[in-house]
Amino acid sequence: MITSWPASAVRAAEEPLLAAGVPLMERASFALATHVVRDVAARRGPVRGARVVLLVGAGNNGGDALHAGAVLSRRGLEVTAVLVAERFHAEGRAALEGAGGRVVELFSAPGLLGAVLDDAARADVVLDGLVGIGAHGPLRGLAEQVVSGLSARDARRAGADSPLTAPWVVAVDLPSGIGVDDGAVPGPVLAADRTVTFGAIKPGLLLPPAAAHAGEVSVVDLGLRPEGDPAVRRLAPADVARAWPVPGPADQKYSRGVVGVVAGTTTYPGAAVLATTAAVRAGAGMVRFRGSDGVGRPVLAARPEGVTAPGRVQAWVVGPGVPGGPEAAHEGEDSGLDDGQHERGRAALAAAAGNLAGTAGGPVPAVVDAGGLGLLDDVVPPWFVLTPHAGELTALLRSRGEDVRRADVEAEPLRWARRAHELTGATVLLKGGVTVVVGPDTTYAQADGPAWLATAGAGDVLAGVLGAMLAGRADEVVERPALAAEVAAAAALVHGRAAHRANPGGPVAALDVAGAVPAEIAALLVGRDPGTDRG
Repeated sequence: MITSWPASAVRAAEEPLLAAGVPLMERASFALATHVVRDVAARRGPVRGARVVLLVGAGNNGGDALHAGAVLSRRGLEVTAVLVAERFHAEGRAALEGAGGRVVELFSAPGLLGAVLDDAARADVVLDGLVGIGAHGPLRGLAEQVVSGLSARDARRAGADSPLTAPWVVAVDLPSGIGVDDGAVPGPVLAADRTVTFGAIKPGLLLPPAAAHAGEVSVVDLGLRPEGDPAVRRLAPADVARAWPVPGPADQKYSRGVVGVVAGTTTYPGAAVLATTAAVRAGAGMVRFRGSDGVGRPVLAARPEGVTAPGRVQAWVVGPGVPGGPEAAHEGEDSGLDDGQHERGRAALAAAAGNLAGTAGGPVPAVVDAGGLGLLDDVVPPWFVLTPHAGELTALLRSRGEDVRRADVEAEPLRWARRAHELTGATVLLKGGVTVVVGPDTTYAQADGPAWLATAGAGDVLAGVLGAMLAGRADEVVERPALAAEVAAAAALVHGRAAHRANPGGPVAALDVAGAVPAEIAALLVGRDPGTDRG
């Protein structure tokens, strides 16, 4: 598992080491230089003579860049430091100049900006050390001008037939200008090919939209021991494998988990087929489909092992392909014929919450997607997992009195997913290129799928996979509601990796993703500790 820590926790963990005289900057800068040398060697071969431009701000990140530049200069690289602030790390500058590096005081000669940008654009490597974890809000002044200018040059180069290649950008600790703790991008950011982060990963390196600017993240261990719980987690394949409910010799279909699916209408029957197929292929012991005969026929044709009779359910999937969600209501759209799915969905959610008279077995988890979001009570249990995309989350929030637009949600996904959790009580999985999951006292950010996964029906497949996973651990999830977020993050991982497996490097269809789920689960379970198996 990847864990990240807020800026305050990182600073607090640094203090006792600094007080004890531990040379954190020396260690960080040497490790930074080592990564740069490796990257240069991989990209151009000989490192001697490679051109490096350091973008240096007033904080410790600027000092790290300067000291790293001194190491690189001693290795034979041509290093130029561009100082954008009158206040800079004096020892770092002295070290660089002592090693033969060059310094440009842009703060005292802003007319050199064009020449600096040209030099940086021709460099082999640019180190971004403009601001660090103490910065808030967008870049300002010369830092903003430098980043905007370089970004514009990269954009023009990408759109032109040019033999030149863009410099390899390495962010020092984090890309300057991102929200360290929330992943926001309030202004221009120089997108990094690699981020070398010190001591601990910061949340902004995992969260959208900032994560898209971080490139490959490399962590330098400085011996920090942050206190408290991580701010944001990211599951790795091994985490999912350890937690997967693998059946044992004593298991049968009911102990493996029964998924109830209320999905699709005669207008949108494909959503029911996709959600049901995904639940079956993710390993559910049984899948019960609840819907009209007009939808039940194609579902059973696709999944003959499906059951349409009422009976025991250990997790519900409610809403894929059902009209009338909050987004449709917000847009004034006529929900059309729901084929009785609204009534069935409300009954399923009442049963899942433990509020339906005569329901045996008590509350169970539920996945609530698309049209199901419009069937929710004002407050629901945390073992309900809502799975909106940005538009659906916007409509859900507006239906509860929040003045928010889709662009706001896309700009600050963590903030608005947390707000939806606060308002509804549910665990919230906000779908996107990086999927954010917010539950009771826990947050995950998963980035496992290809961009090709943004395709019709993919969310229906995710709902089915998640339903099967919740059904397999239903009692645990209701007993420990925070577990719902972990299971949801695991489903996002399986879903994303199955998309890669379905057609590596190319377009995928939702049904192909569902078809790849069994092989992906099997691959995840290879090497699993047998002591974790059930039975």
